Amino acid sequence: MTRVLVVWCPDWPVTAAGIDAATAGAVVERGRIAACSAAARAEGVRRGQRLRDAQRRCPGLAVRERDTGAEGRRFEEVVAAVAELTPRVEAVRPGLCAIPARGPARFYGGEEALRVLVQDTVVEAGHDCGTGVADGLFAAELAARSGQGGAVVPEGGAAAFLAPYPLSVLDRPELADLLRRLGIRTLGDFAALPSGHVAGRFGTDGALAHRLARGEQPRPLAPVPGAADLSVRGDFDPPAEQAERVVFAAKRLAGELHDGLAADGLACVRLEAAVGFADGRVLRRLWRHEGLSALAVAERVRWQLAAWQGGEADDVWGGVTWVELAPDQIVPDEGRQEALWGRTAVTDRIDRAADRIQALLGHRGVTRPVLVGGRGPGERVVRVPVGDLAPSGLPEGPWPGRVTGPAPAVVPALPPAAELVDASGEAVAVSARCEVSAPPATLVVRGRPAAVTGWTGPWPADERWWDPGASRRRARFQVATDDGAAYLLAVEGGRWRVEAVYD
Repeated sequence: MTRVLVVWCPDWPVTAAGIDAATAGAVVERGRIAACSAAARAEGVRRGQRLRDAQRRCPGLAVRERDTGAEGRRFEEVVAAVAELTPRVEAVRPGLCAIPARGPARFYGGEEALRVLVQDTVVEAGHDCGTGVADGLFAAELAARSGQGGAVVPEGGAAAFLAPYPLSVLDRPELADLLRRLGIRTLGDFAALPSGHVAGRFGTDGALAHRLARGEQPRPLAPVPGAADLSVRGDFDPPAEQAERVVFAAKRLAGELHDGLAADGLACVRLEAAVGFADGRVLRRLWRHEGLSALAVAERVRWQLAAWQGGEADDVWGGVTWVELAPDQIVPDEGRQEALWGRTAVTDRIDRAADRIQALLGHRGVTRPVLVGGRGPGERVVRVPVGDLAPSGLPEGPWPGRVTGPAPAVVPALPPAAELVDASGEAVAVSARCEVSAPPATLVVRGRPAAVTGWTGPWPADERWWDPGASRRRARFQVATDDGAAYLLAVEGGRWRVEAVYD
């Protein structure tokens, strides 16, 4: 097992947005809380909450839209601080980086001394952090999060260290829910299951999670002997003085790198991006590569340049003479099963236009909708950045209480409040037996009343009833009004909202 030191900066999206830990603040992505400060958590705000629920718990909540580009650029400050102590720093994701611990630990007088030194260095750079050392990245990250600034897990002790942790740390909610219903509640319980039975029952992803729970590497070592040099390089003559020129070249090189790896049946786990400047300086960074598209690789090169410049300027002082992408860790490609006739083709003109817009707006600036399972129309669509593969392993149902067709024309990101009343002016209610208190007579949306000319429902949905913290009970109605409009309404906790609008 590889000894790894992890640097974890808590609530990094909030920090990158300029919100300090003492301020009740949160970062929002697609109408839900993506991250929140410690002060907001003390008020009951949690990651994954709807924004309106979080604001109800914390009325003074400071809200910022998530900016993944800013997160990556600011995290370069942390990576640069760690790189002053040891050169091979891997940026796993914004807010988390790692270094191999054996060599630096011998140089600095032991793993605990190294852990404290790295932590002090990052704190002096202006960022709170925890540091942890353990066998493998997964255990080291949990050690960094373990409180009191982190911990060192003895060599060979990862399994015992992980055993008391809940299944939620695997970041696989569907698997965790299923295991809890089977009576398995901790990583130790999960690790005690036979490996063969886990693979047969839960598939490849379950087997990978089982290896993590046992303190092992996520995949067995499978070195590729004698692999040819698969690095790709682009030179600029004259030197590139605009960051956009470098980013576009990096995207092209990433495409060539992916094609070369695919031709040899290989996959890249970690990637090194190097940028050479006209004055002879070289900026190198290691990035966790699993699942990154060519556009995502180019975006990380942009983060490197922006962080080196200290901002978001387009000019590259002195000019860039070359950029190189090199796979740092290579493993055999396990492959993906695609549709029988391949992926849907996109014309070159549309592809180029999408690339240019993404270069301006960021990796998530252009997305495409992908249909998935769910009950409500807003739950059945996932927006995937152009160039990325659609999410795999999504649940297929069944979905009792799912709204039938036709599909609505408009699904608002934040469903507006509504009032549905009967002929006497009383709010229409739905009982626990799904009985409607009275036929709807009037619908009020954004202060405009309209008479109800037709309605159908309810479609009840009792979701995650086994989890008190995440359970939801809703009922949906389709309602038509005299002004020619038709709505999909949902009532939850006595409150009505417009989930969708029909054309």
